[in-house]
Order: sequence, then structure tokens, then C-alpha cells
Amino acid sequence: MAVLIPLPPTPTLETERLILRPLRLDDAPAIQREFGHWEIVRHLHAGIPWPYPADGAETNVRECLAARERGEQVFWVLTLKGGDDEAIGQIDLRPEIVGARDMRGFWLARAFWGRGLMTEAAERVTAYAFEDLGWPYLYLTNAAANEGSHRIKEKQGAELIDVTPADYVSGPGARETWILRREAWLARAPNTQAGSGSSRPGRDAT
Repeated sequence: MAVLIPLPPTPTLETERLILRPLRLDDAPAIQREFGHWEIVRHLHAGIPWPYPADGAETNVRECLAARERGEQVFWVLTLKGGDDEAIGQIDLRPEIVGARDMRGFWLARAFWGRGLMTEAAERVTAYAFEDLGWPYLYLTNAAANEGSHRIKEKQGAELIDVTPADYVSGPGARETWILRREAWLARAPNTQAGSGSSRPGRDAT
């Protein structure tokens, strides 16, 4: 899949319960507070330092913003509609890199698990990738032990195509690789946009 770099500016996206806005440097304190917990990081790649350092979030946010400035990746934080605009999670999109097969990542603060919020965010970002950017598919990955992330892929209609060894913060494990094709996603949810906000005037989106 040929993707033009740089990617366009990060839009603000909306769902029924969330506002997905561009990541900012002043999000670092909230991310530091919510991200640096074993339950969140244990299923993430082994390159994440553990114990999570006191400057871990700021360092990572600066790296993300540099990648965004180069147009290589798009980063959003999840905030609650009607809330205080504080980050409760993060989601990103990146073009396919040869050999990587991993084009989206996310995490959500523990206090908000079990409410379907990350599925809601993933659907909206998927709509952006397929409808606005015109990408024909997304390669997605997760630790096989991460049941929540696995379920989100299943709900979205992704196809499991590979299981390979991988190293995570918690140690060696297995990585599931999926492909979510635009046609399959649109066929599963032909009216996915109904009842939600959009980054584009006059159009609804999840």
C-alpha cells in the first residue's frame, strides 16, 4: 500500500461519548499518571521501560510530536465529552512499514475499562483511515494474552492472519497479527457513522 508522507494535519474526531483530539505536550502529566501501571504496560512491547520512569510520558510525548511534525504518524488522546479535556487514553495511526505489519496502537486508563470506550475510539479512527485517508486495509497486532485488544479486533471484523513469538514488558509471549480490510469493515457496518460526530462538516461519523 502506497501512502503519501507527510500525513495530513491531525483532525479532531468525535464519537457518542468521546472527543479524540491531537496529542499535546501538556498531556504528559495525565499520561504519566494513567499509563504507568503494570496492568496497562504488561502486554505492550518490551521497548517500553519498566518500572516506568518519572519522565517516561514527557519523553514519549516529545517523540510522538516529533513523528507527527515529520508527518509519519497521527496521534490522538481520548477525552470524555462534557469532561475536563484531560487525556484518559491514546490511539494512533501509522502507515504500513515493510516488515512491521502494525498500523494502529492504543491504551486506555484502567478506570475506564469495560465500558466499550476503546472500541468506540477504534471504530472512529478506523473510519478516518478508510474514508478520509483512503487506506485499503489496516494491519493490527496485540499480545495474544491481551484478551481485550483481541476482542476489539474481532468486533471490527479483522481477520487473524499470523501468530508469532514476541517480547513484551511481561516477558516472552505470542503476537497476533490481523488484517482489517476496508471492504469487510464497510460491509459489517454500512451505517457506522450514524449518531456520532465528524471531523468534516455535514457528515456524521463514529
